[in-house]
Amino acid sequence: MGRITKRTCTVCRRLGMSVCGRERCALKRRGAPPGVHGATKRRVSAGFAFQLQEKQKARHLYGLMERQFRAYVERATATKGDTGLLLKELLEMRLDNVVYRLGLVKTRAAARQLVNHGHVNVNGKRVDVPSYQVRSNDVVSVREEKRESKLFDTVRESLASRETPSWLRFDPAAWSGTVLGKPSTEELRMLFDPRPIIEFYSR
Repeated sequence: MGRITKRTCTVCRRLGMSVCGRERCALKRRGAPPGVHGATKRRVSAGFAFQLQEKQKARHLYGLMERQFRAYVERATATKGDTGLLLKELLEMRLDNVVYRLGLVKTRAAARQLVNHGHVNVNGKRVDVPSYQVRSNDVVSVREEKRESKLFDTVRESLASRETPSWLRFDPAAWSGTVLGKPSTEELRMLFDPRPIIEFYSR
């Protein structure tokens, strides 16, 4: 499967927002886009360029390749309901995103790696597919033999105090989280504006 190989913070600077999730994102130190003329580039606010930029923001936020992201848009469009909310729901219910939302790691990229390496169980069975769609009442947990790994050194102390979305319940003692349902409309609306994205793929 393809993967994004560009330097993440370069993408953050180009898009004008942090999509890497790192505390020390380069965007905080250098807010201008990368390149010789980065400081003089004007941010787009309308038209095709704006739609493309908003699409890229959402795609990189979830760490997806273009083909993967387009597939989510097409699936949301083909489903009856609010296309924008359905798109965000599909992205939020990805296994790697749930691992990130539970606070087991600090970034979605780390969550994706955790799942890829087989460190995560769903309902007691190992699942190594980051795009796996979780469902209500699914229990997502870190495999017991992996809990002492150095991967969790930076989050171990903060697990008990980690705030999770209303649609997830986390048990720090068991290193597991339960999917209580789907994200609420209010929570989904706060993520990103899907309208330019839908318009981009509707051309």
